[in-house]
Amino acid sequence: MTRQRQLKLGLVPTGVGGPGDSNRWLDPEIPVDASVNIDWYIDVVRQAEAAKFDLVFIVDSQFITANSPPHYLNRLEPLTVLSALAVATSQIGLVGTLTTSYNDPFNVARRFASLDLISKGRAGWNVVTSGDAGTAGNFSQPEHFDYHTRYRRASEFLDVARGLWSSWEDGALVRDRATGQFLNPEKLHRLDHKGEFFQVVGPLNIQRSPQGEPVIFQAGDSDQGRDLGATIADAIFTHAATIEQGQAFYADLKGRAARLGRDPDQIVILPGFTVYVGDTDEDGKAIERHYRSVDQSFAQALAEFGRPFGWHDFRQYDPDAPFPIAALEHAKSSFYTHAKAITELAVEQGLTLRQAVERARIGRGSPFAGSAETVADEIQRWFEGRALDGLNVHMGHPEQFRRFVNEVVPILQARGLFRTEYEAQTLRGNLGLPIPRNRHEIQAVRCDAA
Repeated sequence: MTRQRQLKLGLVPTGVGGPGDSNRWLDPEIPVDASVNIDWYIDVVRQAEAAKFDLVFIVDSQFITANSPPHYLNRLEPLTVLSALAVATSQIGLVGTLTTSYNDPFNVARRFASLDLISKGRAGWNVVTSGDAGTAGNFSQPEHFDYHTRYRRASEFLDVARGLWSSWEDGALVRDRATGQFLNPEKLHRLDHKGEFFQVVGPLNIQRSPQGEPVIFQAGDSDQGRDLGATIADAIFTHAATIEQGQAFYADLKGRAARLGRDPDQIVILPGFTVYVGDTDEDGKAIERHYRSVDQSFAQALAEFGRPFGWHDFRQYDPDAPFPIAALEHAKSSFYTHAKAITELAVEQGLTLRQAVERARIGRGSPFAGSAETVADEIQRWFEGRALDGLNVHMGHPEQFRRFVNEVVPILQARGLFRTEYEAQTLRGNLGLPIPRNRHEIQAVRCDAA
């Protein structure tokens, strides 16, 4: 029987404040060292697990400036955090960001396979190519890879990692004390990969986990990013300001996957949102207006505004002059798709720099702000309207996360949209994704059929 489609929920904890939240750490409920405080991570992730969330997602980058948000300035490395969470939780999925531009496939495959075994099949890898161009300087590189090179490298990187995860067939580790046989060597395979970017012999020196291999997540809104996601991803992290934008991205991504011969229902679309819950709709919107006004000043937003533009400093311009469209040139090796969208909107609407920054700071408002009932109604509308398969909830202020967990989630559960108990012990199982078959076992079946 086909399992009924159900909403998926992820938690994105950004400690003392991510982009747009420079002053969140002033909230007395948030430890001032939250981003490097493992006890804080364990506490909030256990809250999410008690509410039956599918996963926690640890974001990351490896380049900062003095204008980076507080959480980015001083935070724990993702796989270290997730390994600690693996032994402090039992069912929630554990997803972390690692870049393909400044790592090697063998190391990454081994580290994620280790997390997958430690967690008994709950690991997920958010594959990124790095948008912060300054990262190159931290890895002995003269400059950042261009867009096309980054995505070619990422595609090959994933192919190598998945090949390494297929090193061990089921039954390769005999471990028979009676016969003294530990390994069946016929079921252990070298990779012998030779490609454009990598030459990897293999095999990987760690077995497969109960879910076969880590769940692959991907985020990228450019054509190259969407193509990569449709090709390699099990789940997609994205953003959408309106239900129409969400529906367009959903249809486009799943259409690309279908044209590649993939089952579109086996790709989970998870846009990220901040949710605001009040006693009434007006109260919820007033809470949003309050936090958006106090969590970041205009001066802080102006200093942070340059990140998608390769950290170009917009403070050099007159804020009340027309938006400086020439700044887009600085985004070529950075978050170009995002920077291009900002620039095009500013040109189309004739915005000054101040107006563009204020739009980024205050935004058009979360689609999920209001009473608990209204927030649940809107989530249901997006879900049933195929604008998302679930949502990543950005954990802002603790009292708001508690209200979402205690007031909105029970409504979604009562409507049959969200689980009351975990369906499986693995992340793949809870996301409704199949276990990938070992490449060598597939080849053996093909040979037998021939």
